[in-house]
Amino acid sequence: MVLIGTATSADPGTDPLGVVLCQVSAVAYAVGVLAQKPVLRRLPPLQVTTTACAAGAVACLPFAPALAGEAAAASPAHLAALVYLGLVPTALAFATWAYALARTDAGRLGATTYLVPPLTVVLGWALLAEVPPGAALIGGALCLGGVALARRS
Repeated sequence: MVLIGTATSADPGTDPLGVVLCQVSAVAYAVGVLAQKPVLRRLPPLQVTTTACAAGAVACLPFAPALAGEAAAASPAHLAALVYLGLVPTALAFATWAYALARTDAGRLGATTYLVPPLTVVLGWALLAEVPPGAALIGGALCLGGVALARRS
């Protein structure tokens, strides 16, 4: 991770607070997965996902006035994109995650999330022409190699 961070830290758009918040979100997500696993033993995955989304909506209520103002000024295409983001990468993805988590170990399923960064880099490269620095690619390969080595039986 140090190699990846060093390779990308020269970017003037890199915000150290954003990097810290990404780490905090990763820890919060891990805690959420561990808390979700025992609940999935008693409740169906769709109910757990719906309840979690409702809790997230309640947590976001202080931002509702700003949302209403910005939604009124947004174009129909932007509103459609927002609905898509809420339904597909959020609701569908988390419902699928809960379904899988109910049927496997949290640690084993959590290891599949190591595929997200390389997929994001490849898609960013292909779709957005965001070429990652070579050192970051080497650092990513080292991280994935370390995970593969650690998970080897």
